[in-house]
Amino acid sequence: MIQFSNVSKSFRKTCVLDDISLDIGLSERVALIGSNGAGKTTLIRCLLGEYTFDGRVTIDGRDPRRERTAVLGSIGFVPQLPPPLKMPVAQLIDFSAALCGTDPARIHELAQRLGLDLAPILTRPFVKLSGGMKQKLLIAIALGREAKVLVMDEPAANLDPEARKIFFELLAERQQDVTMLISSHRLNEVSALVNRVVEMDMGKVVLDDRVADDVSLSGQFACRISIKRSEAAFAKAMQAWNFRDLGDGLEWEGEVPGPDRLRFMGMTSRYVALISDYSLAEARVGAGDTAN
Repeated sequence: MIQFSNVSKSFRKTCVLDDISLDIGLSERVALIGSNGAGKTTLIRCLLGEYTFDGRVTIDGRDPRRERTAVLGSIGFVPQLPPPLKMPVAQLIDFSAALCGTDPARIHELAQRLGLDLAPILTRPFVKLSGGMKQKLLIAIALGREAKVLVMDEPAANLDPEARKIFFELLAERQQDVTMLISSHRLNEVSALVNRVVEMDMGKVVLDDRVADDVSLSGQFACRISIKRSEAAFAKAMQAWNFRDLGDGLEWEGEVPGPDRLRFMGMTSRYVALISDYSLAEARVGAGDTAN
């Protein structure tokens, strides 16, 4: 459904994306994680046809640069920063619905579920709304489309806790029939929804982990992590997971329960600049052992 082939992008000779290749299939739900400056938003903007770049990107076989109107009309997108649109809210809803053949009532219904009462703000310019209102409306517009692809860049950043909970419930309702690419700093928040994690650092993909939907609740994963320098906060985090210090706080080893794998990865992603080596593999019973 989504294909990145050897995608590179530089700004003023600074490499932001370095030869990225990814294939994302129908109904895959991908969490795109990484620290600020890792290249996540640039990758999404290349996907949407906003930037020129080296390499090739397609969505359902279409080039988002050459066929941008058709591509944007067939996906739901929630940006990290709301655009400064002066269009009144009612006009924006009608325009967005007409662009993809959606009933505006569907957008109104989703906004209501997110806790946004549209009636008092229909004549107000979008740019005059609060940050939370803008985000709820953009989410309602994106999910109101019968799109096969949803692309979201930090979509829950400006949502209150209740709206955030409802937002992820809405995504869960669509998880069987759409491809999702969700850029987020909070992997633990999307861990119950996604079935693949792609981590970026310095413009490269450093982790691509497909998580089986039927992963055994009794499964265990063996993990070994090396870091560049000893750091008290990292040591405390490792100890909270009952990891063993193999020497001077620079190398750690432990086991992660299957249901907690994404939560653990979300925690370690906060230390991506510190980590020099990282392995996480399903623990296997030895040939001479007997599984209980």
